Amino acid sequence: MFNGLIAYLDSIKARDPAPRSRWEILLYPGLLAVGMHRVAHWLFEADLFFLARFVNHFSRWMTGIDIHPGAKIGRHLFIDHGFGVVIGETAEIGDNVSIYQGVTLGGTDPANGIGGKRHPTLADDVIVGSGAQVLGPITVNPRARVGANAVVTKDVPEGAVMVGIPARSTLVDAAEYAREFVPYGTPCSETFDPATQKLEILQCQLEQMQKQLVTLLEERDTLAAELDAPRRKGSRKSA
Repeated sequence: MFNGLIAYLDSIKARDPAPRSRWEILLYPGLLAVGMHRVAHWLFEADLFFLARFVNHFSRWMTGIDIHPGAKIGRHLFIDHGFGVVIGETAEIGDNVSIYQGVTLGGTDPANGIGGKRHPTLADDVIVGSGAQVLGPITVNPRARVGANAVVTKDVPEGAVMVGIPARSTLVDAAEYAREFVPYGTPCSETFDPATQKLEILQCQLEQMQKQLVTLLEERDTLAAELDAPRRKGSRKSA
């Protein structure tokens, strides 16, 4: 258990440069919320629903993070800052997932009144940026990233970066795609807006075509001048 806690703290430190020591991480509200959820989930699985809810409410009061006791959470979940995070009852979270403040893993309201699977599933190594809303019984596949304030209502492919409302996949450079961890889910040094991305690509292609056209015109003028030069010399000799 001790080794597992050390590994958990180290996994958080690898994703957050702020803490100076493991002791500091022990005070993180996200870590406290996940720890108390483990207790609440154990009580929930034992059908001790009132006690599970009591632990859940105490945890929410302490941390500002609301994790339903029925949610299933894997290893090394990192809830950074965390205030306002809501994780629903049938949500499932894999290993090494990172979630920022204001995120909702929300459920749909079935018309037939039957609960069932209503909340999303986050696979391993997923990153969900601040304010993002992931709604319904969808799957966010491994290593996918959900940008800040995105609204996701459909399955997310593996390794995709989702931004916008509704969220759409963006084109990401291979060097960015291969990175292990990107804070807040989206590289901040580049523009990956799907609403303007195609226009930007077309603009680049148009600029390249214009440059090629200028080059071809210059080559044509040069060739014409070279062909015209002997004619001018011949006309001078005949004169």
